[in-house]
Amino acid sequence: MTMPTPPRLLALGLWLGLGLCGTAAAATCPTTVDGLSVPAGFCIDVFHEQTGPARHLAVRPDGTVLVRLGQAEPGGVAVLRDTDGDGRADVTEHFDDSGGTGLALAGDVLYLGTETAVRRYRLGADSLPTGPAQTLIEGFPRQSQHAAKSLALHDNSLYVNVGAPSNACQQRSRQPGSPGQQPCPQRQRQAGIWRYAADRPTQQASEGENIARGIRNAVALAWRADDALYAVQHGRDQLHQLWPDLFDTATSAAQPAEELLRVTPGSDFGWPYCYYDSDADRRLLAPEYGGDGSRSGRCGEYDTPVATFPGHWAPNDLVFYDGEQFPARYRNGAFIAFHGSWNRAPLPQAGYRVVFAPFSDDDAGPWETFIDGFAGSSTLYSPGAARYRPTGLAVGPDGSLFIADSTQGRIWRVRHRDGAAD
Repeated sequence: MTMPTPPRLLALGLWLGLGLCGTAAAATCPTTVDGLSVPAGFCIDVFHEQTGPARHLAVRPDGTVLVRLGQAEPGGVAVLRDTDGDGRADVTEHFDDSGGTGLALAGDVLYLGTETAVRRYRLGADSLPTGPAQTLIEGFPRQSQHAAKSLALHDNSLYVNVGAPSNACQQRSRQPGSPGQQPCPQRQRQAGIWRYAADRPTQQASEGENIARGIRNAVALAWRADDALYAVQHGRDQLHQLWPDLFDTATSAAQPAEELLRVTPGSDFGWPYCYYDSDADRRLLAPEYGGDGSRSGRCGEYDTPVATFPGHWAPNDLVFYDGEQFPARYRNGAFIAFHGSWNRAPLPQAGYRVVFAPFSDDDAGPWETFIDGFAGSSTLYSPGAARYRPTGLAVGPDGSLFIADSTQGRIWRVRHRDGAAD
């Protein structure tokens, strides 16, 4: 753990006296930075540069930004502070000896997901741990695919995504023409979301209550007020590569859809037996289970998404806007960060953006691109060539939206020029 340098009281005083934007940031309203443009009325600033391989993030009431990093060195959590009120973090500290994706904050307790466990820290006023990490849940299956544990908190319960350890539960994984396992054994301990007590240490993964099945991988996971848990699913890969007689490259690049799911106890979204085809606007039977690109078969028995997005955009975070700074139409709507996926070849890559979906009650309205341009190029054939890849979202105490990039570790802050607007 690195030691703090500036006095904490100075940082807190600047925060409370000047607000999140600070005097310097409040005097200007840049609408473009790093090739990213925001909608009319919004401003975007760089809050921090080169944080490291940033994944999910959270913001404390005093404005401190906590970033989960994908590597353990120099620490799996970065603590970012703006101590002089200019709208940019000027102090960086680290703690934790693990890397991962999932992060959730409840008061002064921070939850972190690793590939096989969930641990928690109690934080002091300086946002550094007051003691060692405590293991909350352990024993998740080790897997080489989709191992990241994303987290969501609600009503003293912790919800954990356990991704499927394969693409489509084939008898021979990712081998052309290999049929699917029937039934798929991976649906028992993986490919779903489980609920645990948020305050009981040393729980075993097998003790959790299964809330939903048939979700291939939901890196993006969040509660929407008291409505329900929502997840954005990464759709399956390689329709053409595995079944070239049934799917051409254009279909394989566009399908299946990425899905925004409303998760309630007992939900089943049909993986691996079915996938959602955005052209057909329904679930279709997977080719591993007898599908031919047009048949629905038994897929009508599974739950449907509340919104869909183009295939292979790779949704990596979800946050519902609960602030009051943005205009009223944004309140309780969903922001989703799309990281971009490798599986669109030979067509160009796509995604690499933050989108917004308005909500009415529990229904999502038509979504729109909120910020584009992260990739840095209009034609991209490899995700490794993307300049930035948005992967984390959080709403700050003043209603600003923070966005994290996993490539260079950049953190941006988006605010509305007029503050609380209607």
